[in-house]
Amino acid sequence: MRDALVDKLASLDPIPGALEQLLWHFGNKQVAEVTGRSKRVLKDDSGRLFVDSRGSGANIAETAAFMQGDKQILIFSDAGGTGRSYHADLNAVNRRRRSHYLLEAGWRADNAIQGLGRSHRTNQASAPVFRPVTTNVIGERRFISTIARRLDSLGALTRGQRQTGGNGIFSNKDNLESNYAEYALYELFKQIFQGRFYEVPLGKFEQMTGLCLTSHEGGMKIDLPPLRQFLNRLLALRIDMQNMIFERFELLLSQQIEAAIAAGVYEMGVETLRADRFTIESQEAVYTHPTTGSVTNYLKIERVQKNNIKTDIEMVEFAAKYQGQFMVNEKGRAAITIPTHSLFDSEGGVVPRILLIRPQKETRVSVQDLESSTWRQVSADTFAATWSIEVDALPKLTTDYLHLVTGILLPIWKILPQQNSRVFRLQTSDGQKILGRVVNANDIKSVAEQLGLKDKLLSPQELVSLVLNEGYSQQLPGGITLRRSYIAAEPRIELVNAISLAERLLAVGCFTEIINWQKRVFIPVSDKAPAILAAVIEILG
Repeated sequence: MRDALVDKLASLDPIPGALEQLLWHFGNKQVAEVTGRSKRVLKDDSGRLFVDSRGSGANIAETAAFMQGDKQILIFSDAGGTGRSYHADLNAVNRRRRSHYLLEAGWRADNAIQGLGRSHRTNQASAPVFRPVTTNVIGERRFISTIARRLDSLGALTRGQRQTGGNGIFSNKDNLESNYAEYALYELFKQIFQGRFYEVPLGKFEQMTGLCLTSHEGGMKIDLPPLRQFLNRLLALRIDMQNMIFERFELLLSQQIEAAIAAGVYEMGVETLRADRFTIESQEAVYTHPTTGSVTNYLKIERVQKNNIKTDIEMVEFAAKYQGQFMVNEKGRAAITIPTHSLFDSEGGVVPRILLIRPQKETRVSVQDLESSTWRQVSADTFAATWSIEVDALPKLTTDYLHLVTGILLPIWKILPQQNSRVFRLQTSDGQKILGRVVNANDIKSVAEQLGLKDKLLSPQELVSLVLNEGYSQQLPGGITLRRSYIAAEPRIELVNAISLAERLLAVGCFTEIINWQKRVFIPVSDKAPAILAAVIEILG
């Protein structure tokens, strides 16, 4: 049997490596190879294999052929990625944009950076497009994760921002060794231990991976296996089992990241903001360091940006590309639904969801909630007509406000919100560059009071926007509270405890309504709302 097996294996065609496959597919006349190989196996026009010897000057000649445009594809290895430039140099004949595929990334981030730097340099006609490549064996993402984590660390160390090292080629889910991945792994272990991951029973998981989740007392261990050990053990499993566990882990990771982003606590490093116009509306010094004289400023910045609204034609093409469905609800609103990642409920069951894309908003909702709502599937023509009507009624520009604390921050760090430490970088319309920590809507009032700014920061227009869009509430003089309320699923601006002033408020544009036998006072949700609110504030003194 052994001899028969050896004989069968010996008769199989050899499996070519990635380099050979590329050379054989495109032909060596189209592919420039810059590696350390002195010999290589090529294929002629008839399909016959032959050995080609490469001289000491082969790499120089191949590089020149690519930069001159004689060869359209360049392959280089670690040995060929040192001391050479392959970017779209303005002085070169070949100035086409580079598409740089990172194949077999390995473990070393410095090598990956070295390679990426070959095609992204100064004096270039255009920046390259970077694409890390893996197969359908999900475990290979373990290697991409290592590079992503180390590039993130390098970016944070070199310039204080996480997107620097990776040049944006990795998403937040590529780093499988982040804090969010730790939380996701704990949830995965908990689901396995509690029997909520039905396809992978506890005993089978412990036997396959050699990872023990059970303590001596029979409960779940406190000192669970570390993340890196879990990822490494996963690589030893059969492909189908590896993919199954990895997919569950990645779904849990997506769930953690999505929850952090929704809560506004996701750590993204320094974020560069762009808009049509940034204008400093007010600036006030709130702290001066006694020794250095450094000043901390509180800035209120007006941001004006174009609404990036796609036309009905663009959305129909988008739906065709991403398997979208056309939807319209009873209020005459249009949307497209496309598949998105699922969530897990408390029992470990999968909750399928869809991404609901509206003209100015995207939300993820469960399939069950969508089916029980008023959204109904319609034809492409009905969707296009409804979408066009809705888009035509939307404003072309949106104005909102940012509140930033800039300058020296350490002495007042404890005053600032501890749950959210996002940092924004922007440039105003007059060329002033600003770097500061953002203060969210729900924290504006408390931070302003602690900095001695009282209620000078929020204008009526901004209050209306914050109340409607972010659920912000504001205590007004006389014990009256400005807040958002939902009446028949529609958002309203309500003045709570304002019945005693109802007649005066009605005179400036407010209205009342009896709901559940109780009279309530509201400000109309319209473009007149800021002016009405200003009049209300004046009445309240």
